[in-house]
Amino acid sequence: MYSFLTTSPWPDYELLDSGNFQKLERFGRYVLSRPEPQAVWDPHLPASEWQRAHATFTREAGSQERGQWKLKPGMAEQWHIGYERPDGLQLKFRLGLSSFKHVGLFPEQDPNWQFIYEQTKKRRAEKPRVLNLFAYTGAATLAARAAGADVTHLDSVKQVNFWARDNMEASGIDGVRWLVEDAWKYVQREVKRGNKYQGLILDPPAYGRGPNGEKWQLEDQLNEMLKLCRELLDPQDHFFVINLYSIGFSALILDNLIGSIYPPYGQQREIGEIYLHDQGQRKLPLGTFCRFAN
Repeated sequence: MYSFLTTSPWPDYELLDSGNFQKLERFGRYVLSRPEPQAVWDPHLPASEWQRAHATFTREAGSQERGQWKLKPGMAEQWHIGYERPDGLQLKFRLGLSSFKHVGLFPEQDPNWQFIYEQTKKRRAEKPRVLNLFAYTGAATLAARAAGADVTHLDSVKQVNFWARDNMEASGIDGVRWLVEDAWKYVQREVKRGNKYQGLILDPPAYGRGPNGEKWQLEDQLNEMLKLCRELLDPQDHFFVINLYSIGFSALILDNLIGSIYPPYGQQREIGEIYLHDQGQRKLPLGTFCRFAN
Protein backbone atom coordinates (compact mmCIF):
# COMPACT_ATOMS: atom_id res chain seq x y z
CA MET A 1 0.00 0.00 0.00
CA TYR A 2 1.39 3.39 -1.01
CA SER A 3 0.74 6.12 1.54
CA PHE A 4 1.55 9.73 2.34
CA LEU A 5 2.18 10.37 6.04
CA THR A 6 2.06 13.73 7.78
CA THR A 7 1.84 15.03 11.33
CA SER A 8 -1.36 15.35 13.30
CA PRO A 9 -2.12 18.76 14.84
CA TRP A 10 0.56 19.44 17.44
CA PRO A 11 0.39 22.50 19.73
CA ASP A 12 4.18 22.82 20.08
CA TYR A 13 5.11 22.43 16.40
CA GLU A 14 3.97 24.02 13.15
CA LEU A 15 5.39 24.41 9.65
CA LEU A 16 4.36 28.01 9.01
CA ASP A 17 5.67 28.40 5.47
CA SER A 18 8.09 27.02 2.89
CA GLY A 19 9.64 28.29 -0.32
CA ASN A 20 12.77 29.76 -1.88
CA PHE A 21 14.64 26.70 -0.54
CA GLN A 22 13.76 27.60 3.06
CA LYS A 23 11.25 26.54 5.69
CA LEU A 24 9.73 28.60 8.49
CA GLU A 25 8.82 26.59 11.59
CA ARG A 26 7.52 27.19 15.08
CA PHE A 27 8.94 25.01 17.85
CA GLY A 28 7.11 25.98 21.02
CA ARG A 29 7.46 29.73 21.46
CA TYR A 30 10.30 30.17 18.94
CA VAL A 31 10.12 30.56 15.16
CA LEU A 32 13.09 29.35 13.09
CA SER A 33 14.07 29.85 9.46
CA ARG A 34 16.43 27.28 7.94
CA PRO A 35 17.37 25.82 4.54
CA GLU A 36 15.20 23.21 2.85
CA PRO A 37 16.48 22.05 -0.58
CA GLN A 38 13.13 20.65 -1.75
CA ALA A 39 11.12 23.85 -1.16
CA VAL A 40 11.52 25.00 -4.76
CA TRP A 41 8.29 27.10 -4.90
CA ASP A 42 7.55 30.66 -3.78
CA PRO A 43 6.73 31.30 -0.11
CA HIS A 44 3.09 31.75 0.88
CA LEU A 45 3.67 34.32 3.63
CA PRO A 46 5.10 37.80 3.04
CA ALA A 47 8.77 38.51 3.71
CA SER A 48 7.80 40.46 6.83
CA GLU A 49 6.63 37.21 8.49
CA TRP A 50 9.91 35.48 7.71
CA GLN A 51 11.84 38.42 9.12
CA ARG A 52 10.14 37.87 12.47
CA ALA A 53 11.97 34.55 12.96
CA HIS A 54 13.81 34.34 16.27
CA ALA A 55 16.70 32.46 14.62
CA THR A 56 17.83 32.15 10.99
CA PHE A 57 20.35 29.62 9.71
CA THR A 58 22.79 30.58 6.96
CA ARG A 59 25.11 28.08 5.30
CA GLU A 60 28.83 28.69 5.17
CA ALA A 61 30.18 29.57 1.72
CA GLY A 62 30.93 26.39 -0.20
CA SER A 63 29.28 24.09 2.36
CA GLN A 64 26.09 22.10 1.89
CA GLU A 65 25.79 21.33 5.60
CA ARG A 66 27.63 23.61 7.99
CA GLY A 67 26.62 27.14 8.77
CA GLN A 68 25.65 29.43 11.60
CA TRP A 69 22.56 30.75 13.30
CA LYS A 70 21.75 34.43 13.56
CA LEU A 71 19.80 34.94 16.78
CA LYS A 72 17.50 37.75 17.80
CA PRO A 73 17.69 39.04 21.37
CA GLY A 74 15.96 36.68 23.76
CA MET A 75 16.36 33.58 21.59
CA ALA A 76 17.46 30.60 23.69
CA GLU A 77 20.14 28.23 22.41
CA GLN A 78 18.31 25.35 24.13
CA TRP A 79 14.66 24.92 25.12
CA HIS A 80 12.01 22.21 25.59
CA ILE A 81 8.79 21.41 23.77
CA GLY A 82 6.03 18.99 24.70
CA TYR A 83 4.47 16.17 22.69
CA GLU A 84 1.16 14.57 23.66
CA ARG A 85 -1.17 12.33 21.67
CA PRO A 86 -4.71 11.01 22.33
CA ASP A 87 -3.39 7.43 22.48
CA GLY A 88 -1.54 8.29 25.69
CA LEU A 89 1.94 8.94 24.34
CA GLN A 90 3.48 11.91 26.18
CA LEU A 91 7.08 13.00 25.66
CA LYS A 92 9.25 16.04 26.11
CA PHE A 93 12.15 17.05 23.86
CA ARG A 94 15.12 19.30 24.43
CA LEU A 95 15.90 21.32 21.32
CA GLY A 96 19.09 23.15 20.40
CA LEU A 97 20.68 25.00 17.50
CA SER A 98 23.38 22.90 15.82
CA SER A 99 25.97 23.96 13.26
CA PHE A 100 24.30 21.57 10.78
CA LYS A 101 20.92 23.44 10.87
CA HIS A 102 19.28 20.62 12.87
CA VAL A 103 17.52 21.23 16.17
CA GLY A 104 17.47 17.68 17.56
CA LEU A 105 14.05 16.62 16.30
CA PHE A 106 12.38 15.64 13.03
CA PRO A 107 8.69 16.53 13.60
CA GLU A 108 7.58 14.84 10.36
CA GLN A 109 8.25 11.50 12.11
CA ASP A 110 5.18 11.99 14.33
CA PRO A 111 3.09 9.32 12.48
CA ASN A 112 5.90 6.79 12.88
CA TRP A 113 6.25 7.53 16.61
CA GLN A 114 2.55 6.78 16.94
CA PHE A 115 2.93 3.60 14.89
CA ILE A 116 5.85 2.44 17.08
CA TYR A 117 3.93 3.18 20.28
CA GLU A 118 0.79 1.38 19.10
CA GLN A 119 2.63 -1.61 17.61
CA THR A 120 4.77 -2.09 20.71
CA LYS A 121 1.61 -2.37 22.77
CA LYS A 122 0.25 -5.00 20.36
CA ARG A 123 3.22 -7.37 20.68
CA ARG A 124 2.50 -10.74 22.24
CA ALA A 125 5.80 -10.72 24.11
CA GLU A 126 5.39 -9.55 27.71
CA LYS A 127 8.27 -7.07 27.31
CA PRO A 128 8.99 -6.66 23.58
CA ARG A 129 12.62 -6.17 22.59
CA VAL A 130 13.10 -3.19 20.26
CA LEU A 131 16.32 -2.17 18.50
CA ASN A 132 16.61 1.40 17.24
CA LEU A 133 19.54 1.82 14.82
CA PHE A 134 20.96 5.23 13.82
CA ALA A 135 18.74 6.40 16.66
CA TYR A 136 19.75 10.10 16.90
CA THR A 137 18.11 11.94 19.83
CA GLY A 138 15.72 9.14 20.60
CA ALA A 139 12.12 10.13 19.85
CA ALA A 140 11.37 6.68 18.39
CA THR A 141 13.26 5.05 21.26
CA LEU A 142 11.11 6.87 23.80
CA ALA A 143 7.88 6.00 21.97
CA ALA A 144 8.77 2.29 22.21
CA ARG A 145 9.94 2.55 25.82
CA ALA A 146 6.80 4.45 26.85
CA ALA A 147 4.79 1.50 25.50
CA GLY A 148 6.72 -0.93 27.69
CA ALA A 149 9.49 -2.18 25.40
CA ASP A 150 12.98 -3.27 26.37
CA VAL A 151 14.76 -0.81 24.07
CA THR A 152 18.34 -0.77 22.77
CA HIS A 153 19.20 2.67 21.40
CA LEU A 154 22.26 2.73 19.13
CA ASP A 155 23.99 5.74 17.63
CA SER A 156 27.65 6.23 16.74
CA VAL A 157 27.85 9.76 18.19
CA LYS A 158 28.32 9.96 21.96
CA GLN A 159 26.98 13.52 22.24
CA VAL A 160 23.78 12.52 20.44
CA ASN A 161 23.24 9.71 22.96
CA PHE A 162 23.66 12.22 25.80
CA TRP A 163 21.00 14.36 24.13
CA ALA A 164 18.68 11.35 23.87
CA ARG A 165 19.22 10.65 27.58
CA ASP A 166 18.19 14.23 28.35
CA ASN A 167 14.99 13.67 26.38
CA MET A 168 14.34 10.45 28.30
CA GLU A 169 14.78 12.18 31.65
CA ALA A 170 12.66 15.17 30.59
CA SER A 171 9.92 12.72 29.56
CA GLY A 172 9.96 10.96 32.92
CA ILE A 173 11.12 7.66 31.39
CA ASP A 174 14.00 5.36 32.30
CA GLY A 175 15.42 1.94 31.48
CA VAL A 176 16.77 2.47 27.94
CA ARG A 177 19.96 0.64 26.97
CA TRP A 178 22.35 3.15 25.36
CA LEU A 179 25.07 2.07 22.92
CA VAL A 180 27.70 4.18 21.15
CA GLU A 181 28.42 1.70 18.36
CA ASP A 182 28.81 1.21 14.65
CA ALA A 183 25.41 -0.10 13.52
CA TRP A 184 26.84 -2.40 10.85
CA LYS A 185 29.22 -4.17 13.26
CA TYR A 186 26.65 -4.41 16.02
CA VAL A 187 24.00 -6.00 13.82
CA GLN A 188 26.53 -8.54 12.54
CA ARG A 189 27.37 -9.51 16.13
CA GLU A 190 23.71 -9.77 17.11
CA VAL A 191 23.04 -12.12 14.19
CA LYS A 192 25.93 -14.36 15.28
CA ARG A 193 24.58 -14.36 18.83
CA GLY A 194 21.17 -15.47 17.55
CA ASN A 195 19.31 -12.58 19.19
CA LYS A 196 15.78 -11.69 18.11
CA TYR A 197 13.77 -8.48 18.37
CA GLN A 198 10.04 -7.83 18.21
CA GLY A 199 10.66 -4.32 16.86
CA LEU A 200 13.27 -2.93 14.49
CA ILE A 201 13.62 0.79 13.69
CA LEU A 202 16.14 2.13 11.17
CA ASP A 203 16.91 5.77 10.32
CA PRO A 204 20.09 5.39 8.25
CA PRO A 205 21.79 8.55 6.95
CA ALA A 206 23.07 8.89 3.40
CA TYR A 207 26.60 8.96 4.78
CA GLY A 208 28.09 8.57 8.23
CA ARG A 209 31.00 7.49 10.39
CA GLY A 210 31.13 5.01 13.25
CA PRO A 211 32.84 5.85 16.57
CA ASN A 212 36.12 4.41 15.28
CA GLY A 213 35.92 5.92 11.81
CA GLU A 214 33.87 3.12 10.24
CA LYS A 215 32.30 4.27 6.99
CA TRP A 216 28.57 4.04 6.25
CA GLN A 217 27.39 4.67 2.68
CA LEU A 218 23.65 4.18 2.20
CA GLU A 219 23.58 2.98 -1.41
CA ASP A 220 26.47 0.58 -0.82
CA GLN A 221 25.32 -1.02 2.44
CA LEU A 222 21.53 -0.72 2.73
CA ASN A 223 20.78 -3.99 0.93
CA GLU A 224 23.11 -6.02 3.13
CA MET A 225 22.01 -4.22 6.30
CA LEU A 226 18.39 -5.12 5.60
CA LYS A 227 19.36 -8.76 5.02
CA LEU A 228 21.10 -8.84 8.39
CA CYS A 229 18.15 -7.19 10.10
CA ARG A 230 15.84 -9.86 8.69
CA GLU A 231 17.76 -12.38 10.78
CA LEU A 232 17.10 -10.31 13.91
CA LEU A 233 13.35 -10.00 13.44
CA ASP A 234 11.14 -12.35 15.46
CA PRO A 235 9.27 -14.25 12.71
CA GLN A 236 6.14 -14.69 14.85
CA ASP A 237 5.81 -11.32 16.58
CA HIS A 238 7.24 -8.14 15.09
CA PHE A 239 7.02 -4.65 13.65
CA PHE A 240 9.50 -2.92 11.37
CA VAL A 241 10.05 0.74 10.43
CA ILE A 242 12.64 2.29 8.12
CA ASN A 243 13.03 5.91 7.01
CA LEU A 244 15.26 7.32 4.29
CA TYR A 245 16.02 11.03 4.02
CA SER A 246 18.44 10.93 1.10
CA ILE A 247 17.14 13.02 -1.81
CA GLY A 248 16.75 10.82 -4.87
CA PHE A 249 15.96 7.62 -2.97
CA SER A 250 12.49 6.72 -4.22
CA ALA A 251 10.03 4.83 -2.04
CA LEU A 252 10.04 2.26 -4.82
CA ILE A 253 13.62 1.39 -3.88
CA LEU A 254 12.41 0.49 -0.39
CA ASP A 255 9.48 -1.39 -1.87
CA ASN A 256 11.82 -3.51 -3.99
CA LEU A 257 14.22 -4.15 -1.12
CA ILE A 258 11.59 -5.06 1.46
CA GLY A 259 9.58 -7.11 -1.03
CA SER A 260 12.59 -9.25 -1.94
CA ILE A 261 14.26 -9.53 1.47
CA TYR A 262 11.32 -9.84 3.87
CA PRO A 263 8.70 -12.16 2.33
CA PRO A 264 6.31 -13.14 3.72
CA TYR A 265 6.71 -10.54 6.49
CA GLY A 266 6.50 -7.59 4.15
CA GLN A 267 3.45 -8.65 2.16
CA GLN A 268 1.26 -6.15 4.01
CA ARG A 269 3.89 -3.43 3.94
CA GLU A 270 3.05 0.24 3.80
CA ILE A 271 5.43 2.39 1.77
CA GLY A 272 5.40 6.00 0.70
CA GLU A 273 6.49 9.52 1.48
CA ILE A 274 6.54 11.59 4.63
CA TYR A 275 5.69 15.27 4.34
CA LEU A 276 4.70 18.37 6.26
CA HIS A 277 2.05 20.82 5.07
CA ASP A 278 2.43 24.54 5.64
CA GLN A 279 -0.19 27.26 6.07
CA GLY A 280 -0.39 27.60 2.29
CA GLN A 281 -1.27 23.87 2.12
CA ARG A 282 1.88 23.03 0.15
CA LYS A 283 3.19 19.57 0.92
CA LEU A 284 6.91 19.60 1.73
CA PRO A 285 8.45 16.13 1.09
CA LEU A 286 10.88 15.07 3.81
CA GLY A 287 11.72 11.44 3.13
CA THR A 288 10.45 7.99 2.29
CA PHE A 289 9.43 5.17 4.60
CA CYS A 290 8.41 1.55 4.76
CA ARG A 291 6.76 -0.21 7.70
CA PHE A 292 4.94 -3.43 8.43
CA ALA A 293 3.76 -5.55 11.37
CA ASN A 294 2.18 -8.92 11.97
